[in-house]
Amino acid sequence: MLYSLKRRLIVFFVALLLVSFGTMSVLFFTESRSIIASYIESSAYEKMEEYGSFINMALVQMYDLSSIVFNSDTTKTWDNALSDPGLSEGEGALANIQLSQFLTRTTNSYSIVSSVAIYRKDGLSVTADNQIMTDPSFKQAAWYQRFYSHGERFVPAHQDPLEVRRSKPFDVVSLLLPIGTFEPSQARSLMKVNVRADFFLAPLNRIHLGEAGTIFLLDQQGQSILNQQEYASYPEAAEQVEQIRAGSGQQGVLHIKNAQGSQDILVYKKLKPNGWLLVGLVPEADLYGKLYKLRTTMLLLGTLLLIGAIAAATWLSYGISRPLSRLASAMRYVQMGDFDGAESRISSEGQVRNEVGYVTATFRNMVSRLRQHIQTEFELKLLRQQAEYKALLMQINPHFLFNTLELLSSLAMQQRTSDTVSVIESLGKMMRYSLRSSDDLIRLEEELTYVRHYVSILQIRFGERLDIRLEEDDEAGSLAIPKFILQPLIENAVKYSFRQQAEARVGIRVWRSKEGLHLAVSDNGTGLDPELVQRLQSEARSTQFAHILDSRSEQIGLRNVLARCQLYYGSLFAFHIRSVPGEGACIELILPAQGRNTDV
Repeated sequence: MLYSLKRRLIVFFVALLLVSFGTMSVLFFTESRSIIASYIESSAYEKMEEYGSFINMALVQMYDLSSIVFNSDTTKTWDNALSDPGLSEGEGALANIQLSQFLTRTTNSYSIVSSVAIYRKDGLSVTADNQIMTDPSFKQAAWYQRFYSHGERFVPAHQDPLEVRRSKPFDVVSLLLPIGTFEPSQARSLMKVNVRADFFLAPLNRIHLGEAGTIFLLDQQGQSILNQQEYASYPEAAEQVEQIRAGSGQQGVLHIKNAQGSQDILVYKKLKPNGWLLVGLVPEADLYGKLYKLRTTMLLLGTLLLIGAIAAATWLSYGISRPLSRLASAMRYVQMGDFDGAESRISSEGQVRNEVGYVTATFRNMVSRLRQHIQTEFELKLLRQQAEYKALLMQINPHFLFNTLELLSSLAMQQRTSDTVSVIESLGKMMRYSLRSSDDLIRLEEELTYVRHYVSILQIRFGERLDIRLEEDDEAGSLAIPKFILQPLIENAVKYSFRQQAEARVGIRVWRSKEGLHLAVSDNGTGLDPELVQRLQSEARSTQFAHILDSRSEQIGLRNVLARCQLYYGSLFAFHIRSVPGEGACIELILPAQGRNTDV
């Protein structure tokens, strides 16, 4: 009776479904609640731990910035100067500007900080970007009064008037610290470090407990630091928070009854450094309400599956051997790497009729995706190389810009108006050229124009002590090269030429030959160590450039140029370094002579 495959499959599936669903019905509700509760608890702890680490990271940066400002000589000089009754108005204005510039530089080093302001009891406030105001209205602010009366150093989400003036209104969370002393009541000035509330709120909003659960960040008084309005809908939680703070436990789970008479689950975790508290609240109905719906669905589904299994088992044995044989043949083609042959052995069925048909269709889909994956891997490799090239390119502009801004500052202090205007004009043209970030490959004549603007800035900076000569081949101007490969070499040549002598001679030569396009920069500097030359040649042959992006060595400009050329041209790129210690060096790049639209 049970010798046929069809009958055995029918009996097997009926017995399997009855046993499995019967056992599941007995164990399901006894284990589901404990499993879900345990999962919610462990998941909440894990998410709170991650968010707590995020909070600690943010606070460390805020305290680091505060420490820099607190211990800075600029801050101390400013505080002492403004406390001097004999200080003139001009000297006071200069001290305020110097402090504002220092705050600007310091704030730019910390991406999470929105702004830093220093307030004095006489009504003066100084912040970044030369914003200096005398308006004692801030002394009426609640955060200011609580700082001096209770020493409260953290301010929950609020709108800072200085932030509102400079941009669109947004809430900030602030850290308050005294200046010149560690005792708030004795401080003449206080520092206010602002961080956008969205910086803390955005990752918190991505954490969910169930579907309706929420996690709140509370301060030492049990108030929402980020002004989360949902917290007001849980008045019963406030009483529990007071008990939690009084207890010694660092984390735990509580069950509380809400105003509707149902149960809520409260998960909490204390943050050690500042006494903040993470509280997660989720209704029990949100967790267990779907269990009953799932039970009904499972019973219905089990009945349908039982009927379907009997019908499916009847047709299971039909046509098994032939599809399996063709599937095995297709696997052999895949093993040999012939994907077209494999797909030709598998028929393309519009409808999957049984498990064998499903396996066959899945295998055909796998073969197609495998072929696509190989192509995608190749494309991703090209995109990764392009991303590395972009990163190396962006490493050049900030270094040059800082040097030029320092030159402008020096010229302005020397009241050299004409030279200042010339540098600004040259810098403007160079920056307009730099902002063309979509053009990685440009004509040589455009790069040489950029170089001439750069040389003009160097001539103003060093005067007659610098002799730079440019020799170019007129026929090579239309050839294409990567951007910014000459300026770093010229900058290095000038720097090393001035290292041991008062005058620098730099030669720039561009010509075309049978080998390709030659770009050479020579100088009369100290030369390069032979071991360094060998190391540069070894690095240029490598395909890993992360060490160049992280490098802080003096040869970063040269390494950057070599790496970008290697990324762009690969084996078509070559370079020569001729160096005599104490007499100078010559760096020659050999690029393929190509037009701008030529693929490499």
